[in-house]
Amino acid sequence: MRADLHCHTTLSDGSLGIEEVIAQAKRNSIDCLAITDHDNLASTSRAVVLGQRYGIRVLPAVEISAVDSERGRKVHILCYMPKKPDRLEGLCLRTCEARKQRGKQMAMKVIGQYPIAIENIMRYAAGGKAIYKCHIMHALMDYGYTTELYGNVYNELFNASTGLCAEEVRSETENIPDVKFALNLIHSAGGTAVIAHPKVYNSFELIEELAAAEKIDGIEVYHESADDACEKRLEEIAEKYGILPTGGSDFHGFYNHYPISLGYKFTPEASVRKILERSEGLKNT
Repeated sequence: MRADLHCHTTLSDGSLGIEEVIAQAKRNSIDCLAITDHDNLASTSRAVVLGQRYGIRVLPAVEISAVDSERGRKVHILCYMPKKPDRLEGLCLRTCEARKQRGKQMAMKVIGQYPIAIENIMRYAAGGKAIYKCHIMHALMDYGYTTELYGNVYNELFNASTGLCAEEVRSETENIPDVKFALNLIHSAGGTAVIAHPKVYNSFELIEELAAAEKIDGIEVYHESADDACEKRLEEIAEKYGILPTGGSDFHGFYNHYPISLGYKFTPEASVRKILERSEGLKNT
């Protein structure tokens, strides 16, 4: 079974729509897919139906934004197959609203330096609930201010310490939940909770702490950010605590920092089956 359990669409910061992603997954011979848009469950029902049409098992999923309050770091949590997704809606709406406000502030600062209309940016953000940095950069490319998404102009605007929008970038951990609160909510919704790309936010201490306390169900071992040594370390942590190793491409289409296609990384079949079994077990309780 070829299972990519991490990808994004235009509902958050991906460049392709739901059906485009699923159709491409079919072309790439993927059997099982999870669309994990940031703090957004809107794709769930439609994605499952489209998956059936294309012959792909689509797992309802979302990537929840949280913060490791003790260490002051961002954390992303992949939630798979929540049986009561309505329990997550309030949290997702609050996080998206905070991101929307930050996005507007960033956009207005950028427009003050690069004269384009807010509508030029909203064209790319229209599918979701917030403005992301990639939407701003795409609009700047349209009007010739840069020829690349991630380069000198991106750093000028979004460098966390020196960028024009540094204040908004630094505030990304505000108005989002503590990781333990988010995990409790995911489990109350009947979801499987997996810490995404631990290398990206240096979450190694956190995952050991959470795994020892039986607060997480898995960690994303197979991800573009993890080199061979990191993968081995994460595999050992997963084995030590008996939690699931998962993986996925973290596909964003045109908005990826590096060339990454769907199916670039996979989740082991045994982990997929345990997620499905856990969901069925919860459903029957």
